[in-house]
Amino acid sequence: MSPKKNNIKDFFKALPKNIFSGFVVSLIALPLGLGLAMASDAPPISGIIAAIVGGVMVSILGGSHVTIVGPGNGLVGVLLVAISTLGIETAYVAIMCSGVLLLLLGFFRMGALADFFPSSAIQGMLAAIGLIILGKQFHIMLAHKINRADTIDYLLEIPYTINDAIHYGNKGLIFAALAGVLSLAIMFFYSKIRNKYLQLIPAPMWIVILSIGFSYYFEFGLHEPNPIAQEYMIAGIPSIQNIIADLPIPNFSGIWSFSFWGSVLALTLIASIESLLSIKAVDKLDPEKRRSNVNRDLKALGLATVGSGLLGGLNVVTVIARSSVNVNQGASNRSSNFFHALFLVLFIVFFSTQLTRIPLPALMAILVYTGYKLASPKVITKMFSIGKEQLIIFFVTLIVTLKIGLITGIIAGVLTTLIIHLIINRNLGYGLFIRNFLKPNVLMFKEQGNKDNYYVSVKHFCSFINYFKLKKHLDAIPENQDVIVDFSLCDFVDDTVLENINGYQELFAKRGGHFDVVGLDMHDTETKHPFASRRLLPVPKIIKNSLTRRQTSMETLAQNNSLEYSPKKEKEILFLNSFLFFRTKQINHIYNKLSHKNNAITIFDIEFSEGEFIAKEVVRKSMLHINLQFAIPEFTLDKEGFLEKVSAFAGFKDIPIENHDDFSNRFYLLGDNEPGIAKFFNDDVTHFFESNPYYHVESNGNALLIFGKERLASTKEIKALYDFGKRLKDVISSS
Repeated sequence: MSPKKNNIKDFFKALPKNIFSGFVVSLIALPLGLGLAMASDAPPISGIIAAIVGGVMVSILGGSHVTIVGPGNGLVGVLLVAISTLGIETAYVAIMCSGVLLLLLGFFRMGALADFFPSSAIQGMLAAIGLIILGKQFHIMLAHKINRADTIDYLLEIPYTINDAIHYGNKGLIFAALAGVLSLAIMFFYSKIRNKYLQLIPAPMWIVILSIGFSYYFEFGLHEPNPIAQEYMIAGIPSIQNIIADLPIPNFSGIWSFSFWGSVLALTLIASIESLLSIKAVDKLDPEKRRSNVNRDLKALGLATVGSGLLGGLNVVTVIARSSVNVNQGASNRSSNFFHALFLVLFIVFFSTQLTRIPLPALMAILVYTGYKLASPKVITKMFSIGKEQLIIFFVTLIVTLKIGLITGIIAGVLTTLIIHLIINRNLGYGLFIRNFLKPNVLMFKEQGNKDNYYVSVKHFCSFINYFKLKKHLDAIPENQDVIVDFSLCDFVDDTVLENINGYQELFAKRGGHFDVVGLDMHDTETKHPFASRRLLPVPKIIKNSLTRRQTSMETLAQNNSLEYSPKKEKEILFLNSFLFFRTKQINHIYNKLSHKNNAITIFDIEFSEGEFIAKEVVRKSMLHINLQFAIPEFTLDKEGFLEKVSAFAGFKDIPIENHDDFSNRFYLLGDNEPGIAKFFNDDVTHFFESNPYYHVESNGNALLIFGKERLASTKEIKALYDFGKRLKDVISSS
């Protein structure tokens, strides 16, 4: 069979999963699209138009694989200024012009622009965008509309708005504010509930469902009008016919003004940066670890933005939150993006009247949470842990962005980074960057020997301003090969480079390659963070750790069972990469490890993350790993429930075990090698699982991964898990 026929066959085989992923993403995109449009002072439907036009065009013409597009959080501030300054008709022209510029960026292969911005400056810009969103929408969330000169004024007014909300005498305003507060609580605490059935519906959609249910309760249950003040309800959503009939007429009268082209440049800059960074992040989440054609995606986004603006929609960008959800739901190709757009069309056609039952404060709560995630205090903590100088870059970018604008802010961040790099490297000579900037500083060749390695030597300095030279060579290496990057001849390596290098190490590990970094042992840094800038300035720092009570209990458990215990964080997690569970998750480290001397059985706590950026959720849990040292079939075993039964419609098939109907009814068994798996689950193995507590059990072919609850285990649960694993190993070995 030809590769083309294979691709078509794989496409249709994966179609049910992609349809399901598109549906789940559309549940999130609907309230977010409405909320982002209203936050930008645009008609609510304009956010949905951007998602629909973008989903269709980018799924057909784009170069990424599992990304989702639509209106972006980062553009709210710029669109708000553009619409208030230019008027909505002229703003649509600005959106179309920014789409043309985005298209040109793709044609001129400017996708590498994302690598020229320092990480701390980007974080400062994102935090500023978060504060812009939070500052304006917080007041509407508490049913208190105000107009102020700039974002800082909105932020300073927050305590007064809270005080006013506490003393509301108007029943309609009280109910509106309560809707906002309860919705914000759902956004904050929903992710803490580790329930696979409840989380089938994402938090924003729960807000929509509860809001509509509340409206119907008063209408049909109490026979009373909705108590929420009418001015804080969503305005009528136009039908498809009305949308077509009311297509905006572009107003070109203001295109020669400075403010118009300033808006166009700002929209293009933020849209390109947000999209490029999101594409980069989603590529890390892709289970198949494919590399997106960034320039092709820029062209598709540009065309989609032109089309969106023409139809009365907002800018189309790649969005990380919805893309992360898409990957986690099992999407494998661009068709999920198309189906997410299709489901949005169905929502508008059949359920547009229901959307008017949603209170504005509820949707604004979603945006307030989004703004908080972008400007979370954890971001500041992270910057400080990398280095004190990163905080300076972060805050300069943030403050300038808030006071002047996004373009000025990112430029200020870049200049601040350059100045700090010069100060840090003053003992190496102020000419380190100027003297070596134009020189080639990366040499790559393939070493010959027992096993061929790609050797990459980096000289002089490596920072955000010349990282593209290193990236060009690394991108040319297949991810299943072995690479050694040598920084021993490099005087300075900044945090942006080290963060990107870390991404390559994880990418190569997942694709079967090996990415080693050498030569940094002669460099020093002020902190122990792996992304901290490295330079030839010895600043040693010793950090001492003390054991917690739980760790002391685990240490005692190790002594009583002849195990070795280590509380230290370990980054050597290659033995976990081949397990299906971690294909779409980012492992940070393992710690609190209990193990036999030969590592036959190992229990550990693990920290990993699901999603990226504002959608990122850090999860910690306890797991057990059994090294069998002989081959077994690859499979996944879990307790069968409603979700597992429904997933059969998406193409997941439960493998039955002959003469063990009780086992087949209680357990959900998956794997490609059905005959081998059926043979492996003989009477002894099957009876063992039937007569013991439920655990998630997964085989990668020569080892087992076992875990229980979606949290860290207590000392008692660790003992039970260890006993379960030890007995299971004995049963399998004797079979």
